[in-house]
Amino acid sequence: MEAQGFVFKDHKYISIILILVLFIFILAFSGRWYVRKIYPIKYKDYIFKYSEENGIDPYLTTSVIFVESKFYPNSISKKGARGLMQIMPKTGEWIAEQIGIEDYQVDDLFDIETNIRLGTWYLAYLMKQFDGDLILVLAAYNGGQGNVREWLQQNQQVSDFDNFPYKETRDYVVKIDCVYKIYKGLYNRFTT
Repeated sequence: MEAQGFVFKDHKYISIILILVLFIFILAFSGRWYVRKIYPIKYKDYIFKYSEENGIDPYLTTSVIFVESKFYPNSISKKGARGLMQIMPKTGEWIAEQIGIEDYQVDDLFDIETNIRLGTWYLAYLMKQFDGDLILVLAAYNGGQGNVREWLQQNQQVSDFDNFPYKETRDYVVKIDCVYKIYKGLYNRFTT
């Protein structure tokens, strides 16, 4: 029997090749499935709704949530940031004021929808403040706008971000960038 230029003298070779192809297919399929279990998208409806509403890539929003809280809505940081996107109480109050949420309470940051709504609005706001430079946006999200502006005044080059004075913020930006690439690769087949 001839198949694609190879001559098979025995049917056992066909069986071995079919088993090998099946094994590779299963490994490829389950590998992606397994990685998606490690990097899930929880609260997808809210993430996509508010990301789209604010002009933010939903995979960026998902990456921020993953790094900030691992999708745990009642998360509180050592510094007091709350909820999925780890928003500081004063920042949450300011954002709620900006977007017209009446009767806002600090505990609303533990509400999944409210937290994602505020967090995506804030990412969009930072995108405008820093001309869409994702490094600066993420640095400001983590380390504060004032710190990033001060650093920019002293170091006119964004490419020199390795010299940003806050190691935690540098590490955060690198981590988000890495997780963002993973999410885009896993869930957005059309991403380059």
